[in-house]
Order: sequence, then C-alpha cells, then structure tokens
Amino acid sequence: MAVILQDAELLLQFRDPITKERGFTAIIKKYQEKLYWHIRRMVIDHEDANDVLQNVFVRVWKGLENFREDSQLYTWLYRIATNECLTFLDQKKRKASVSLSDVESGLSNQIKADKHFDANKLEWKLQVAIQQLPEKQRIVFNLRYYDEMPYEEMSRVLETSEGALKASYHHAVKKIEDFILNH
Repeated sequence: MAVILQDAELLLQFRDPITKERGFTAIIKKYQEKLYWHIRRMVIDHEDANDVLQNVFVRVWKGLENFREDSQLYTWLYRIATNECLTFLDQKKRKASVSLSDVESGLSNQIKADKHFDANKLEWKLQVAIQQLPEKQRIVFNLRYYDEMPYEEMSRVLETSEGALKASYHHAVKKIEDFILNH
C-alpha cells in the first residue's frame, strides 16, 4: 500500500531540484481525482474536464514554486481549478458568441443527451437542476454538497465572505428543490 504524504512533505519534495518531479507527481496523484470531479461538475463534459484539469496542473507546475502556504495546498488547488473552469466556460461562451445562459442550457442538454440519462432518476434531475443555477450559486452548491467543503475553506477558495456563501448555498438549495418538485 502506498503511503500518502502530507502536503508539507510534498512541497518540500517539490522545492528540492532532485525530487521536484517526484513531488509534483505525488501532488497530482493525491489531488487529481478530487479536482477532476470538481471540474467535471462545472464543465459537464469528460473531455472538457480533462482539458481543464491539464491546464490546472500546468498552472500548478508554474506557480507552485511561489506558493506561500498562506492557505492549505488543496485550497490553492481548488482556487486554480475554479478559475480555470470559469475561464474555460467564458471562452466557450465567447467562441460560440452566445450568452452564458445559452452555454448553461447547452450543458443541461449535454446531461440529457448522455446515454445513461434517465429523467425519472433523481440524480439526473439534480444535475439538470444544478445547471439551471447562476454560476456562483452552482460553484458554491458543488463545493458544499459534493466536496463537503466547510464555508471557512470555501471563503478562501472563492475569496468571498462566509455569510455570502451561506446565502448563495441557501438560494441554490431552494432553486434546486423547486426545480425537482416542478419537473
């Protein structure tokens, strides 16, 4: 069984020229799956999620040298992943020269087009409902519901007050409940 190193040890490995690549590989192994699912919930498509994840790790490789450890490593990684998702969705919107709501409805259509999609299953209704949320509420809901991220940590990732995040989550839950009950 592989030993999972603590973040401080991984950062020490990364900062040593001799073990830099091994340290980075260990960081990827430790966080790749969590980041993938965080990204996938935002961009929906598997291929897009892989592309965004690759961009995240390129940014991490370039920026990790300057990581000051003011926050936890995973908080920093989630912030980069969230920003990369927003950039990706914004570029997708610009390329298609459509509004974000069109991109969001396109994401809903992608969910519905999935060969495993069953409109009668609650999990699919939940995914479609999440895609109806405004961007910020969608991010907050995903971080809280799926990643079980505490508001304090989320506040550092999204650089927003805990009160605003709690309000966003509350509104998101209400909208999701309404959507599920009415569709």
